[in-house]
Amino acid sequence: MTMSMPEMEKCLKQLRLSGVRATLETRVIQSQASNQSFMETLSLILQDELDRRLSRQIERRYALSGLDEKLTLHDFDWGYNPKIPKKACFELHVLKFISGGENAILIGRPGTGKSHVAKAVAYNAVLQGYRVHYMETDEFFAQYALMQNPITRKNLMRAIVDSDLLVLDDLFLSRSIPEGASDLLQSIVHKRYKLRRSILVTSNRVVQDWGKYLGDNAMATTILDRLMHRSAMLEFEGKSYRLKDAAERLVRKSSSG
Repeated sequence: MTMSMPEMEKCLKQLRLSGVRATLETRVIQSQASNQSFMETLSLILQDELDRRLSRQIERRYALSGLDEKLTLHDFDWGYNPKIPKKACFELHVLKFISGGENAILIGRPGTGKSHVAKAVAYNAVLQGYRVHYMETDEFFAQYALMQNPITRKNLMRAIVDSDLLVLDDLFLSRSIPEGASDLLQSIVHKRYKLRRSILVTSNRVVQDWGKYLGDNAMATTILDRLMHRSAMLEFEGKSYRLKDAAERLVRKSSSG
């Protein structure tokens, strides 16, 4: 017995074939109009389902990643600061450092594009099937210090340690960090080091000063020893993109006024 279109849609819903449901009518019309064979039509319908599932998986990983922007390296204005290590940034974007369990440290002045590059690398990792955990580091330290529920803390630490790529953005942005944050950072770095899971750090602070911000030079040495053992160090120099954008907005505002 041949099913009607509504009956097929009901059946596909029960089978949870949302990709097929979304394009079935279009594919049927296309098949009739183009005199496609059954195998050609079936192949297209199956590909629709695979595409829908892949898209949903990517969106799920993105939602869990903590990223708030879907940035790419193609969005970046490379011409503004020619000294920025473009080649090294694109090498990170290939993601071999993740499969090799290596780290990356992006150091430089505020506004020079470190966070953009880090987010672009992280988003590409999401697209390629990696589990990513992105954090604005000082904000994470403050939130973790306020967490009272041990189960919530345990679950968060599991997500941080188990991810394929951990992004610690703007480390030591503040001049001081909450009590216990030094031990927390050391624990995260140590656990991921033993598991050979990658960390990408961005910071305005040169590594020689990390001991000052941690309040413990010995601990800073321990953390850096693990971070830099298998690591790429990228230095970002030049003018601030944020100041450039702010100046352009002022010019546009003045012109429109």
